[in-house]
Amino acid sequence: MGVEVSRLSNGLTVATETLPHIESVALGVWVKSGARNERDDEHGLAHLLEHMAFKGTGSRNAWKIASEIEDVGGEINAATSVETTSFYARVLKDDVPLAVDILADILTDSKFDPHELEREQHVILQEIGAAHDTPDDIVFDRFTETAFRDQTLGRSILGTPETVKSFTSAQLHNFIERQYGADRMVVVAAGGVRHDDFVREVEKRLGTFRPNAQVEAPHNATYTGGDYREKRDLMDAQIVLGFEGRAYHVRDFYASQVLSMILGGGMSSRLFQEVREKRGLCYSVYAFHWGFSDTGVFGVHAATGKSDISKLVPVIIQELQRAGESISQEELNRARAQYRAGLMMSHESAAARASQIARQMLLFGRPIGTEELVDRLSKLTIERLTDLSSRLFSTRPTVAAVGPVGSLPAFDAISDSLTGAAPVARKLAV
Repeated sequence: MGVEVSRLSNGLTVATETLPHIESVALGVWVKSGARNERDDEHGLAHLLEHMAFKGTGSRNAWKIASEIEDVGGEINAATSVETTSFYARVLKDDVPLAVDILADILTDSKFDPHELEREQHVILQEIGAAHDTPDDIVFDRFTETAFRDQTLGRSILGTPETVKSFTSAQLHNFIERQYGADRMVVVAAGGVRHDDFVREVEKRLGTFRPNAQVEAPHNATYTGGDYREKRDLMDAQIVLGFEGRAYHVRDFYASQVLSMILGGGMSSRLFQEVREKRGLCYSVYAFHWGFSDTGVFGVHAATGKSDISKLVPVIIQELQRAGESISQEELNRARAQYRAGLMMSHESAAARASQIARQMLLFGRPIGTEELVDRLSKLTIERLTDLSSRLFSTRPTVAAVGPVGSLPAFDAISDSLTGAAPVARKLAV
């Protein structure tokens, strides 16, 4: 049947996909507002709002929100990312009206009680502490901070202890009233759902939601690159080497996704085979590409022991440079197959499918069919990928490292080796 889309009179978009033989429904409200939309004095507020959404409304306290959904065997949660916030549930198909009612209730009538706020601030302070104590988490925070220095895009989603402790109920109300409007929201359901019935339920509860958000557009991000190193007395080191990536809307976005799979998307990838299997220089290595609305970042993460750090980075750089020289048809075909399989497997999960549809609606204003995505993949060529590699890995790098990183090559040496400076290239040569 495919994805069906309706728009309510207030501009709210409602999309569904019926998945035959599935008795449950994954549904939620996705908002085009996340950590990046915070003002300077709001760092961490979007994430706190996500936590506070379940702490009580005018008609339900926190216990009632949790017990009503669990009384029918359902589950409810929320998530904050850099550019979006989502509130979602999963229930059996007969309980969709209840789930819609609860989600609408927390979006329209949350009280943000000061006593609940104080408790939740304490919980988030613990979360910040736990992240700081987890090197493979904190290295990514430091990586994005360095890649997009002094910008909201580079800030940690969690905020800082100082900012989190400073927030008030009034700030939460102001943020949701300013950021959340029907023009920046989509309501999506996937599974055993009927489109017309779902639209009626959403219309009843969110049809009068404010049509427009009064949001200021975030400043365009500028990739800066740079170096961050934090020496810690640990058994292993967490290292991320990155470069300026591509935004969702640009031509090279899907090529960048495929390139990340060729370099480090599985056990057959170049980095895994060369760095881990052949040389044993780390216990974990993979590549990734994160796209945002106006920029992106391409990176390689590796975890290794202290004695192998000095050898690891030159091998990674060598593999990145080799990608600019040659990529085989076999590698391209394998990456295409991995990407396509991931798309097809997402159709077997109602939750994954709902999230995918919501993301497409927020980013592109329409659902993008699997056939269209596969067609885009089929048009990628070896020449395009090698050209992208040559351009991508000659940009100013971002280096973030946490652990016993004293033997990590200097930032200038890494940077010069990527641009082909002869003396340093020989110094880092494998």
